[in-house]
Amino acid sequence: MSTKIRLTDDLDACMAIRFTVFVDEQGVPAEIEHDDYDAVARHLLATQNGKPVGTARIVLQGRSAKIGRVAVLKEARGTGLGAALVRACEKEMSKLGGVDETILTAQVSALGFYEKLGYVAEGDEFDDAGIPHLLMRRPLR
Repeated sequence: MSTKIRLTDDLDACMAIRFTVFVDEQGVPAEIEHDDYDAVARHLLATQNGKPVGTARIVLQGRSAKIGRVAVLKEARGTGLGAALVRACEKEMSKLGGVDETILTAQVSALGFYEKLGYVAEGDEFDDAGIPHLLMRRPLR
């Protein structure tokens, strides 16, 4: 199976994956899934044999870069694609210069996934779209 992760301008493909995962599967309201950050973010798209199966975005916030909207379709879960997407985001951030750390807001159910990638949770749990989240950080190496 040929898997590729690349920067993309194909926001429609990214949004289709996000809507499937966040709106259809997790019940996030459709009207808040697409936001103003989509216009300024760097979007990554993962394909397997040419079919879009995963996405993530990077939003610069001063000397930090925020990874967000990490979504992998069911058929590609458990393959390491989610971790590969996060690492691809980090690689893109390291090319930018001036970025010292990666931040993200993780669903509490995904904390273990991000901890294995070196992220550390901080602060109090908060609600985002009806789902408990925590802020996580990792120095960019």
